[in-house]
Amino acid sequence: MLSSIFITSFLFGASFAAQSSPTVVCVAGQCLEGYTNTTIGAVLSGSGAATDILLLPGQYTSTSDPSLLHNLLTSSSTTISSSPGFDANLSLPLNLELQPGVAVFPQANYSGDASFVQLPSTPLNSTSLSVGSLALSSNVWAAISTGSSKDRVIFWDSVPDVSQLPSGASGLSALLDIQSSACSPPCSGAGVCSASGQCICPTGFNGTSCETCSPGFFGPSCQACPADCAKCDDGMTGTGRCIEPIIQNLPSTCNCVNGVCGSNGQCTCNPGWTAASNGTACAKCADGFFLDNNENCEVCSLGCTQCADGSGDCITCKSGFTQNANDRTQCFASQSTTSTGTTCPDGSFSNGTACEPCSPLCQTCTGPDSSDCIICGAGKYTLNGNCVGTDGNGVCDGSTLVADNNKHECTTCPLGCTSCKFSSFNVASTIDQVQCTGCLPGTVLSGGKCVASCPTGTFLDPKDNVTCTACDSSCGTCAGSATFCLTCANNQLASNGTCVASCPSNSFSSSGQCITCHSDCASCSGSSFNQCSSCPSDRPVLTNGRCLPTCSQSQFFDKTSSTCQSCDASCSSCSGSGPSNCLACSSSSQVLRGGSCVSANCNGTPSTISGLGVCLSDLVVVPTVSGTAAPLPSITGINTPTSTNTTTTTRRPLAWWEILLMALGCAFIFVVILMCWRRRARKRRAAATANFAAVKGLNRPGSWRYRLARFGERLFGHKKGRRWMLPQDPDEIRLQKLRAAEEARVDGHVEKMRLAEDKHHEREVAKLRASEIRHDKEMDKLLDAYEYSRAGSSRSPSPLPSLHSYSDDRHSHKASSRGSGADRKLPVNNELAQESLYSQVTGQPRRAPEPRLPIRNVPAPDVPHSRFSGSTTYSSWLVPDPPLQHSAPTPAQEYARTVSQQGFRDEAQDAPQRGAYWMQPHHTGSSGGSRNPFLR
Repeated sequence: MLSSIFITSFLFGASFAAQSSPTVVCVAGQCLEGYTNTTIGAVLSGSGAATDILLLPGQYTSTSDPSLLHNLLTSSSTTISSSPGFDANLSLPLNLELQPGVAVFPQANYSGDASFVQLPSTPLNSTSLSVGSLALSSNVWAAISTGSSKDRVIFWDSVPDVSQLPSGASGLSALLDIQSSACSPPCSGAGVCSASGQCICPTGFNGTSCETCSPGFFGPSCQACPADCAKCDDGMTGTGRCIEPIIQNLPSTCNCVNGVCGSNGQCTCNPGWTAASNGTACAKCADGFFLDNNENCEVCSLGCTQCADGSGDCITCKSGFTQNANDRTQCFASQSTTSTGTTCPDGSFSNGTACEPCSPLCQTCTGPDSSDCIICGAGKYTLNGNCVGTDGNGVCDGSTLVADNNKHECTTCPLGCTSCKFSSFNVASTIDQVQCTGCLPGTVLSGGKCVASCPTGTFLDPKDNVTCTACDSSCGTCAGSATFCLTCANNQLASNGTCVASCPSNSFSSSGQCITCHSDCASCSGSSFNQCSSCPSDRPVLTNGRCLPTCSQSQFFDKTSSTCQSCDASCSSCSGSGPSNCLACSSSSQVLRGGSCVSANCNGTPSTISGLGVCLSDLVVVPTVSGTAAPLPSITGINTPTSTNTTTTTRRPLAWWEILLMALGCAFIFVVILMCWRRRARKRRAAATANFAAVKGLNRPGSWRYRLARFGERLFGHKKGRRWMLPQDPDEIRLQKLRAAEEARVDGHVEKMRLAEDKHHEREVAKLRASEIRHDKEMDKLLDAYEYSRAGSSRSPSPLPSLHSYSDDRHSHKASSRGSGADRKLPVNNELAQESLYSQVTGQPRRAPEPRLPIRNVPAPDVPHSRFSGSTTYSSWLVPDPPLQHSAPTPAQEYARTVSQQGFRDEAQDAPQRGAYWMQPHHTGSSGGSRNPFLR
């Protein structure tokens, strides 16, 4: 053994020495520079890199050491090229692993040009191999035959050197099978387990484990039934014999019942049939025929043109015929007599004066021609009004109808027949003796009748697929031929078409037949794939009634006991018992040497390369520098760990879910900002709307503007809780303006807005003061316009209530007089109060300008010119009226004073509240002598 190891090492070193240039070989955490023939894995190349790297199978990340490997993995210019069976896709983390299948190398240590056999989708045929080493993907096993004994050896792990296998597993010659172990339960022999754990079934197979044949397939290999067969003896135990052929031109294909469909799609009805009222062809009896008890159209009796279905009773007789009172199915001809009363005998007819002979074809007639026959003569039968003869089979000349001796007519064949005949026809033959010779498509001919299927003991002759032929006497039932027995007579068993006394070893007896076992079984107790009693050599493991191709990974099949036995603890898989029959080692610190697991003694690492079972130092020869030998090229980064503070990094591309989260976050922030902006805009719009409503008077219920505003709110879905509200007083309006100013402070214009608002307010107050002054002056002019002489007045004082009860109202107007004498002056505190009807009803000040009072322009010396009163706004309520200078009172002013004094006297009593309806009705007509100068 030691000598073989020495020779192998020598040859291995010599082959490495033949390499012309050194190579860097890496696994995660370690790289070696030297000479190697290994080709497994992938080659990393990069622009500007010191050298290329042979990357062995494993997992690599952005932090993998050493720095040379790290730089190439994280460089954006790195390219990768992989050996057969590996996926060349450089993306971190990089899982460099063999695809499901087996990679075969012609030399040891995974050297040379590899060939990759992927996991097949159909059972694998035997493939010749030249194996120096082989690599297997995870959860995959391969069955390989040995050169000497042709035994099957099951491999579950990669083998770096087949020369180190046990003696019983040496000389690998052919790949017999390759399967995934992910399927539970395992697939049948016809199926192939995929890497995803599902059984892939070939065409014709069915079931979760591909254990049965699909409908229309038969036999252990699930072959297809014959092409012209609609139903055959299918299934894994079936023979494939045709039971029901494919029928061409069925009547139903052309909407036909009792007829034949032609190539042009038209239906040709059997005699006696015609189309029904629903349009179905050949579904109703034609005129002169009736439906008998056998559901067939039969010709009516002689002389009857129409008869009833079922009974055949004649409904209408021909001219010259009379219905038989004793037999309603019959119509008889009236006797022919001469003018002298002589009755003409049979074979003659009356011409009126004498009897003349009938045509030779007639037995009785109504005239001299053959078409005048009532009953045809001997050997002749009525067909379409003529007398015709028959052939030797009783078929009427020129038709497919047969002769009926009882009716003396040509009648139809039995139901389903397209043609028929008598086996031996004579004048004594009855219609019951007619036999069919042809049948409608879809029926078969058995015993002279057209039936749906062949009866027991017969089979459908494949020559015409119409005739039922009797089976051989040795068969109970048969198919395809008279001697291919499905069941046998004399208590024998039918086995593959023959009758035997006992069933063969690969079959079992059931219902008089020998049924073949499932293809997975060598012998069985039933037809299922889990009813095996013994197993074939390619599936030797019998477990729970199933025959499996292999034991589990840590077991081997013992031929002496036909059971699975456990491997030695040092083996992860084996070909026999003991520590010297290992196919792979269970410990990563051991390697396989001659079927035994020994210490690896790897240089620089404590264990072998995962999944390969070999040290990195065994794959790379590093020459020692001695004498004049050229040293290896100096490449930095082979033994240097990855620097933690390196600035050269390659950003990992964002994953799709990271991009999605970022997009959702940005969208959320945008929505929040949009909601805040809309909220601020709504507040500002609400304030502007309230000011607009105050100016336009949109808050007065019942007005058209108020109703229009409410309609707009309902139309555009405005919420009641956000309805604009009119401020109750000017302070509230100012508060809204201040709130708007506060909102403007967010934009940095608070101070400017405040100054502008104060100036604007002062200007508005000044304008309102001037407006009030003008108004008071116009009121004075209005009163002066109605100044009359007190002596010439015939009106009595007006009983109107005093206006001074509202003298404290902010909307009052001071009454001033300009009389001729000082004694006519009114007290300063006597004020003429004016309040609108709106204020009297609602109790709130008017928010709109007071209506002007038109005065008619009368050209009189004592009446001033007409004009309109001054206007005011609701802002006039904010400023008290300035005091005015008074002169001698006019009659109108005097009247107002007296009314005002009356009002003061009433204040001591229960005066009405402000805003209420305080006016009292008083008579102011001329008969009362009113003192009101305005009514004079």
